[in-house]
Amino acid sequence: MFGHRLLKLATGAGERRFASSRQSMEQVQRENLSRLLSQVAGMQIAGAADLQANMSWEKFTSTQPVTDYDYWREAIESQRTLGKEGLSRSPVSRFQPTSGSTSAIKWVPYTKQFLGELDNAISPWVMDLYRQFPRLLAGRHYWSMSWVPTALRESMSEEINDDLQLMSLGKRLLAGATQAVPQNVSLASSSDDSLFATLAWLAADPSLSMMSIWSPTFGLGMLKDMARWRGELADVLASGHWGQRMAGVKNAGCPKSPRAAAMLREWDGALSPDFFTALWPSLALVSAWDTAASGPWAKQLHALLPQASFQGKGLWATEGVVTIPYQGQHTLAYRSHVYEFQNPDDGSVYAPWELELGQEVMPLLSTGSGLLRYRLKDLVRVDGFNQGVPVLTFLGRAGTTDLVGEKLTAPVLDLAIASLSLPGTVTPVCTVAVDDAGEGKPGYLLLLEGQSEQQDDIGAKVESQLQQHFHYQLARNLGQLEPLRCVVHPAMRERYLQQCRQRGMIEGNIKMESLQYWPGQLPSWLSLLSTEAVMANKEAVL
Repeated sequence: MFGHRLLKLATGAGERRFASSRQSMEQVQRENLSRLLSQVAGMQIAGAADLQANMSWEKFTSTQPVTDYDYWREAIESQRTLGKEGLSRSPVSRFQPTSGSTSAIKWVPYTKQFLGELDNAISPWVMDLYRQFPRLLAGRHYWSMSWVPTALRESMSEEINDDLQLMSLGKRLLAGATQAVPQNVSLASSSDDSLFATLAWLAADPSLSMMSIWSPTFGLGMLKDMARWRGELADVLASGHWGQRMAGVKNAGCPKSPRAAAMLREWDGALSPDFFTALWPSLALVSAWDTAASGPWAKQLHALLPQASFQGKGLWATEGVVTIPYQGQHTLAYRSHVYEFQNPDDGSVYAPWELELGQEVMPLLSTGSGLLRYRLKDLVRVDGFNQGVPVLTFLGRAGTTDLVGEKLTAPVLDLAIASLSLPGTVTPVCTVAVDDAGEGKPGYLLLLEGQSEQQDDIGAKVESQLQQHFHYQLARNLGQLEPLRCVVHPAMRERYLQQCRQRGMIEGNIKMESLQYWPGQLPSWLSLLSTEAVMANKEAVL
């Protein structure tokens, strides 16, 4: 397609800069800091740390504390709701919502400078995609929308959901011409209507050559929803009219495809590689998270779309980008923000040029949004260097659950589960720390999707592995924790995602996490399943 060729030309210069300056990473990073300080120095909140425009790297890192969202929350909310001074002089295009595993909605200012930084990461990634997967040039692409709760939609701008908004205006226009799904599907009054319209456009496009999403569980959910709505989708695609969908959206053009309508009507709804291969014969690439807890779900998604290659996403957060897939490696996006890395054990901080092979660290970002030395609670391992630029593997969330002093981490749980030979019918979803795991004591529930009669055996083996962790063993010996228990359900993934949505997390960006803490009472469905698991265990003992 002509649009792809123009986009390839537009991203070429950014990719050449990225490639040619890798061995000058320290110089680039220091220049990034100088450019950033020129925008934030003199702002009221920066004045609290006495930041100056001409500060050296060493002075900046010794003056500005490491921060989290709470450090910036008041200033952001004052700017967003009252129009007061923000974090940076760079004009704000919009406030992007995000949420953590246990936190409510946070708003990140997307400034002109910050969007330019993201564009510096997108250009080399897109150019590298075209180089590695030339079939992408022949068809249309789908770049996912970041679905937000229906209740938030009226308070947000029209362009806030579209991942294409991460690009500069010129590249956005070029990329828009290559898209299978028009932007206005994000303007529907509900998430269901947005998703339905997306599926209609995708089903109607046999030239679809790329599907770029974030969470593989979101991709699996899309395919499942296509099966659930296949009759209604067939009616829409046969008539070219939305019916009751997309009400109130101006110029809501509707796709029409007798071919897709017939395929959907003949489909029995079973998720089958044969069906999706026939529907999208030109699909060349699926891009999604595939590391840490997302790994098993990425494999399931790829198995349903075998006609396409699969590329794991780099590490992106709403607050900024850390790595991009480049030349087959997850390479630090060193031309984007200012990066530091913190040792989670002793708090020591390293510049990117100080990292060593094998280190496990958490990224600190200073970005054009005005967030400075902002700690992402993600753990990465230094697995190599791309001409001097660190190559980083995402290991999972770096948070610790500490109900009674057990200090359990996601890597400890991952190792415990990886040591098992799980039945092929079972996939781990998440382990949740709960305040009441039975008989009034806190403990851990390992949520599994599938069907198995071995959940008690699995739970006992994971419990045995965890007891090799000193603090966990001590808490169990003192009777402070219930033993870990497995809870199995055929639709556990969807139940887990529904719980995340109910806690305010954003659809499409919900990342599968190995370990979470769910405060308060258990959801009723989990309480019932947990009680059933306890009773089954007692019957087995008797």
